[in-house]
Amino acid sequence: MPRNSFVQMNKLTNVSGRITYISSKAKQENLYATYTTVSERSFWRELAKCNQKSFRQSGTEGKCIEARELIIALPESFVYYEPEYLLRRFTDHFKQNYKVECISALHHNKRKTNYHIHLIFAERQLLDKPIEKIATRNMFYDEKGRHRRTKKEILDETGNIRKRCKVIRKGEVYEQNLFTKKNELFKSDEFLDEVKRLYTDLINVCAIKEEDKLHVFDRNGMYLATKKIGKNNPKAAEIEADNMERVRWNQTVDRALISGVSEEDILDVKREKISKEVKHSIELYGNNPSFLVGIIRLAIKALELLISKVLLAAAKVAERVVDNVHEKIVEKVVSMPKDEPKLAAVQEKVQLPKKPIEPLLMSKYPAIAKLDVELKRRNEEIFVIEQERSNLEIELSECTGVFKKKQRKELQERILVLDKKAEKMKTELSRVLRDAGYANAAEFFTELFAVRGEKRKYEEACKVWQEECVKAEIEATKDSQYYEEVVRVSTNMSR
Repeated sequence: MPRNSFVQMNKLTNVSGRITYISSKAKQENLYATYTTVSERSFWRELAKCNQKSFRQSGTEGKCIEARELIIALPESFVYYEPEYLLRRFTDHFKQNYKVECISALHHNKRKTNYHIHLIFAERQLLDKPIEKIATRNMFYDEKGRHRRTKKEILDETGNIRKRCKVIRKGEVYEQNLFTKKNELFKSDEFLDEVKRLYTDLINVCAIKEEDKLHVFDRNGMYLATKKIGKNNPKAAEIEADNMERVRWNQTVDRALISGVSEEDILDVKREKISKEVKHSIELYGNNPSFLVGIIRLAIKALELLISKVLLAAAKVAERVVDNVHEKIVEKVVSMPKDEPKLAAVQEKVQLPKKPIEPLLMSKYPAIAKLDVELKRRNEEIFVIEQERSNLEIELSECTGVFKKKQRKELQERILVLDKKAEKMKTELSRVLRDAGYANAAEFFTELFAVRGEKRKYEEACKVWQEECVKAEIEATKDSQYYEEVVRVSTNMSR
């Protein structure tokens, strides 16, 4: 049974205090790493001021929410990842999706049974340029910061300005806004579900052990959930038939993704051919589950037609674009300076840059690339069978007349054989995914694209490293030439 993912969200009324608590080694017994997407800690103080000011102006009762925090539970095997890399990966993933600043910490509980991340994020974005309000006349503020109309209201009995009262001169800035409005998404009920799916996918991508993978079923996704059949259920046969069609739909979705059909197109078919048809059926005939089997069958036909269109279009393309991620990294050999006595002094001063560390996730690339090729091969074989069946149906439709009964029967038998063969191959296609540890094709492609992304980043880092090595070598050569010239001049002068 796959473990359920755990992501909890808290509202923070004292963001500075919370940051100190999660990032302090004095307060945390097992603190492994901290990370921030913003360099200045003053960002959080200014954010708190902005939220407090906005809260006072709104007149809302209760406490001001200065920021929000996510607590993300991780599989215990993730302790083998380099802590800074793991924390940066999870934090940057949030910022890339929601465009807000974050600060995070990686912890263990006291008994070291709960490995988790605390991720604090802002609900506002920092403006590129602050919005400033300029005073058009002198402005007066009392001890509590309240605006007063006249100077007389902030004077004491002797006519002097009272302590802690303030005067803003004409032409000076009396109000400065550094942030945008709060993003309303973070207050919605759907946000936590969205984040839970986001991090479940990321955990599954990073999981090395199959037992560490998590599964969260998305009711609004492409797949259909199967129903559990209890003991002595009088509708067991009906539920089983319903489940069979749901499984066939899910297998067809797997095929569609492998064939290159977009998720949005698959969701369109599901909405138009299943969701709307079920709603229409309920309006006409009431809640009758037996109609669902027929609705799903028609939806499968529509999705298979879409798959055929995509594969036929791909077959007509004369030149295929070679995917760079399937090409092997050919590292450039960097020649090092020779170990000669004259260069000894230069070599001590020249330090070659450190080669980038290969991400742990890269170890999954050979297996996942091989599986990708295998899935495409099996899918092409299914397509060939479907094309053959389609040709036989055309031949059958043209086979008319009293004297062609035998020929029609033979064609029908051949079509039936191909149907059974195709269904078996489709089941095998989804089984290959499950045997490899993936719940479905969507989960596989999520991991495939993530691994490819890591591979590209590593290749780019290696390329930069190679260029830096070449530059260091050139500098070392220049220094050696200068050294030789100095030795030559010194020798001539001694003579």
